[in-house]
Amino acid sequence: MSSRITLRRTLLCAAVAASLTGIAHGQSTTGRIAGQAPVAANETVLIEGSNGIVREVNVDARGRYSAEALPLATYKVSLKANGAVVDSRDNITLRVGAATDVSFASAASADASNAQDLSGVTVSANKLPTIDVATVASSTVITSADLARLPLTRTAEGIALLAPGASPGSSSFKGAMGNSLVSFSGSSVTENAYYINGMNTTDPLSGFGGISLPYGAVDQQEVLSGGYSAMYGRSDGGVISQVGKRGTNEWHFGAQVLWEPDFARADARNITFGQNNPHPPGTIEQRNDENHEWTSTVSAYAGGPLIKDKLYVFTAVEMARSEGNTVGDINHSYDTKYTYKDPKWYGKIDWNINDSNILELTGVNQTHRSNGNKYDYDYQTATKGDFVSTDSTYKTKAMVYVAKFTSYITDDLTLTALYGKSKLTYYNEPPDTGVTGPFIGNASGENLALTGGVPITNGQTLDTVDNPDHTSTNRNLRVDLNYKIGSHSITAGIDNQDSHDIDDGTTIGGDGYELWYAKQDPNLNISDSPFVDKPGNYPGGENGYFGYIRHYNTLASVRVKQRAQYVMDDWQVSDKLLLSLGIRNDQFTNYNPSGQPYLRLTKPQWAPRLGFSYDVLGDSSMKIYGNAGRYFLAMPASVALRTSAGSLATNQYFTYTGIDASGMPTGMTFIKSATGGAVSPNGEYGQPPDPRTVSAKNIKSEYQDEFILGFDQQLNASWVWGTKATVRKLRNVLDDVCDNGAITRAAVAQGADIEATTVGSCYLSNPGRANVYQLAQQGGGYYNVTVSNDDFGFTQLKRNYYGLDTYLSHPFDGTWSAKIDYLYSRSYGNTEGQVRSDVGQGSVSATRDWDYATLMEYANGNLANDRKHQIKLYGSYQITPEWLVSANIIVQSGTPKSCLGRYGSDESDPSGYGSYYHYCFGVPSRPGDKGRNPWEELIDANVEYRPLWADRKLAFNVSVFNLLNQQRAQALNPVSGSTNSVNDGYNQVISYTQPRYARFGITYDF
Repeated sequence: MSSRITLRRTLLCAAVAASLTGIAHGQSTTGRIAGQAPVAANETVLIEGSNGIVREVNVDARGRYSAEALPLATYKVSLKANGAVVDSRDNITLRVGAATDVSFASAASADASNAQDLSGVTVSANKLPTIDVATVASSTVITSADLARLPLTRTAEGIALLAPGASPGSSSFKGAMGNSLVSFSGSSVTENAYYINGMNTTDPLSGFGGISLPYGAVDQQEVLSGGYSAMYGRSDGGVISQVGKRGTNEWHFGAQVLWEPDFARADARNITFGQNNPHPPGTIEQRNDENHEWTSTVSAYAGGPLIKDKLYVFTAVEMARSEGNTVGDINHSYDTKYTYKDPKWYGKIDWNINDSNILELTGVNQTHRSNGNKYDYDYQTATKGDFVSTDSTYKTKAMVYVAKFTSYITDDLTLTALYGKSKLTYYNEPPDTGVTGPFIGNASGENLALTGGVPITNGQTLDTVDNPDHTSTNRNLRVDLNYKIGSHSITAGIDNQDSHDIDDGTTIGGDGYELWYAKQDPNLNISDSPFVDKPGNYPGGENGYFGYIRHYNTLASVRVKQRAQYVMDDWQVSDKLLLSLGIRNDQFTNYNPSGQPYLRLTKPQWAPRLGFSYDVLGDSSMKIYGNAGRYFLAMPASVALRTSAGSLATNQYFTYTGIDASGMPTGMTFIKSATGGAVSPNGEYGQPPDPRTVSAKNIKSEYQDEFILGFDQQLNASWVWGTKATVRKLRNVLDDVCDNGAITRAAVAQGADIEATTVGSCYLSNPGRANVYQLAQQGGGYYNVTVSNDDFGFTQLKRNYYGLDTYLSHPFDGTWSAKIDYLYSRSYGNTEGQVRSDVGQGSVSATRDWDYATLMEYANGNLANDRKHQIKLYGSYQITPEWLVSANIIVQSGTPKSCLGRYGSDESDPSGYGSYYHYCFGVPSRPGDKGRNPWEELIDANVEYRPLWADRKLAFNVSVFNLLNQQRAQALNPVSGSTNSVNDGYNQVISYTQPRYARFGITYDF
């Protein structure tokens, strides 16, 4: 008994973890075993894995040892003296990116001939709440065991929401596979990075999410909310890194069936009108309580040795299918019956070439298909009518291949090399609507005096159409070399990516244009710049009614090249103090459709990463740690579609005196404009720009500085608590600036012959800083024109985040586990980042922000992803050997509410953007001035039964999500219009919390 107590105390102390050379890095795919043994001659440590890995490392003169870059598995660790085993630890489970301490007591110093074999002692490292003093990153690791116990949505983002600082992104944004997205610490949803087995799988087009594993194939998911090493970059939000399962020396099989029936799903809340036009407030605008859906998921896995101790395989497949219907809004009153199919598969081969070399091959396939049929729907009788047309068919398919080679050249020298390729295809088939005519938008804006009081449409459901031949490819090459010398662990490497976006873009289907109706104050210009006259000056516009014809086209092929080099030193200054010192250099080049670089950011972009970990008492029971780092972010490929590819986005305005039976205007009179016809506020008239004039000559990458200080403390053998303060400051951003008037004035002041100079419309710039633009001269050559922040009339760029996070954790001990986390934070400034959540604008780095100074007046406030309070509580309890209950609870304050209106007290429109200024009915209105959306208290619960008569291999479970069925408003429409013409949708709910639903499951593992 006493030997076991001594062993447990030794492991809990884990004193050596802080005194070892080397460090396990966050965002890796491996773990590390390290420890201490009594100093003796001829000592080695033998490490044997369930995956056939065998490594034997020396114990140094100080009694320390470490084994780097170990694949995740269960290991047996034995101390050997003079070639004989004198002590052993079994069932050691690694955690990704972390050091697992395995130390040995004084028994090891006994003579080998009298050594006692303690291999029967079982220690499972993941059951002990030891503090990893050998890491400085802010990391949350969720294991496959956690995933099996907790009620979670089966996505990488659903898992990531367990991490502090992670909150749901706007419902306006979805990933390529239809998945919801996540915001980390106030950043926008496009600023995250995704990894599978070390391969970067982030969406190369726009950064909206990334490719992920089948849920049952996830061994561990690491969520990094800051503080990661110089080995990784290209994110100033968060990192979602998944490590897939692998085969072991025992064959394992399993299958699971899940069912989310419609009868267990609560009715969704309807969305109602908030204004008095065209329907009274409270009238249903979109009927959601008639929406129905059921989902089934079937998955299976198999893994084991093809050649024991040498060659392993693991495969997993998953097929999710959803069927249901959704009712469109009152102006697009169709009942669409749809089908979603989401098959995934994962395969991995591990080849232990010898004790020093490992080869890993990974394949991942993910597909998202959707199709459906549209039927008439009568809002007055709430009944479905006849078939109208098919709906659009979409199929997005991703294929990822990864090869990783690891060579333990010596105990002190480790080489890893990774090469991965991904290919995504985005197929879409427009519906055959059988309707002749354009898509009619905002039919509620029609002059109802001309329609008999009811909006008229032509039934056209086809709007914009994506290129059906669209594909994208991405290649990722990483080479890392780690060398341990004395108290230093030095790592150097490269991290290169190349992405191609082929035949991307969107155009308008149907008749090739859209028809939109609108209403405003008749005595105000529709736009001041570019000029569009008042509707009241034309027949039919006396009451402010008008329409416009919209053309749009962004078809192109582009590519992005990203290179990075880094070096870092993890220096064990003393037994208690570890310093992590690193620097990274990133280079980014974006190319236009002609293969010419329009954005070249290849000068050194130094990103220092400095961290420390201090083992306060020397026994790993309390750690103080900190981190300061700079993180650069590349521009994704899609930026070129609106910036350098010659996009078209024009509106031609008119008034009308009648509307025919198909919703088309009659008695049209075109309104005077600056061009005499169609206008584009951003100057997008389809002309391909000179790549040298697309972006500022002195432009720099988006980057953010981050500072973290925290501590972790072990209260006793069962509890750990800690707190962490985080400060993030966005130092630079890229966005388009469209005030060519300011550029022209600066050019004239600097001596340019403006009559012989071409001034463009929008330029990719660093808003908030002085920018140098190249203006083409007639006859050749360029003027370099410097335009300061004052010239534009801009305020300084600001996106600041601070947060104080406190947690209390009880790791799973065979009976129960729990973790509670409270985060107080604030995200404020005048720019969210690459996109805008408040108005659902997803054009990356081409938002309305910074286009004109008038749009940025009073823009400083609480940003759209700000959540002041977040409480997260999750855990499980094994009531009996057969019954397990678990829960996941999120309590969070609502996001800020805003009001956007026309400019100034006279409610004008100097920039041509309509109701998108930070004024509300003539009064300045900062983001968040209108309060906040309501709090959410979301409870997900699960009950599982594993009968003993089936040897606990069979399981039945029921999960209920949003148990209280709290359907709270998550976002409101902030576009207010003007005093004399309030926007019909102002303050209308955009989305509610998903209603309660249940998931039933049967699982069998063998």
